[in-house]
Amino acid sequence: MEKYVAFLRGINVGGHHRVPMPELRWEFGKMGFENITSILNSGNVLFEVSENISEDKISNQLESVFGFPIPTLTRKIDEIVNIYNESPFESVEVTSDIRLYVSFLKREVDANLSLPWNSQDGSYTIIEQKEKSIFSVLDLSVAKTPKAMEALEKYYGKDITTRNWNTIGRIVKT
Repeated sequence: MEKYVAFLRGINVGGHHRVPMPELRWEFGKMGFENITSILNSGNVLFEVSENISEDKISNQLESVFGFPIPTLTRKIDEIVNIYNESPFESVEVTSDIRLYVSFLKREVDANLSLPWNSQDGSYTIIEQKEKSIFSVLDLSVAKTPKAMEALEKYYGKDITTRNWNTIGRIVKT
């Protein structure tokens, strides 16, 4: 059995696209996955499977049940653990206004950016891209409503989902 994490994009955000976690786990079980755990309410599902998985199969099944598209990106848990253990943010001074994020791409994208890249107002920095993972820092002391996702989608496209670094820590410790 191989252990994976599915990152579902855009569910339970701001009261939109509600997906109850018990129902989500049930659907993953119906697809043949085992040892299913959901982390937080934002679409992080750990599971085990003995065969190859299809992100499209998961997305299509969830859309048919919940009635709206649910883009899904998966990673082997070992990859997430490696990302976490590499400590990509160790040089960042964290304050109450600093947020650390990792974004996952469906496929590798060459954004042709010189990294680190800073937004014009200095509130958002993309510090590193490693294969299909992007590491970024948001500074809320500069702008309370920065356009971080707009910047990511502009350079990397819409086949992307982002998680707070603390969420990645919770996944690794589960």
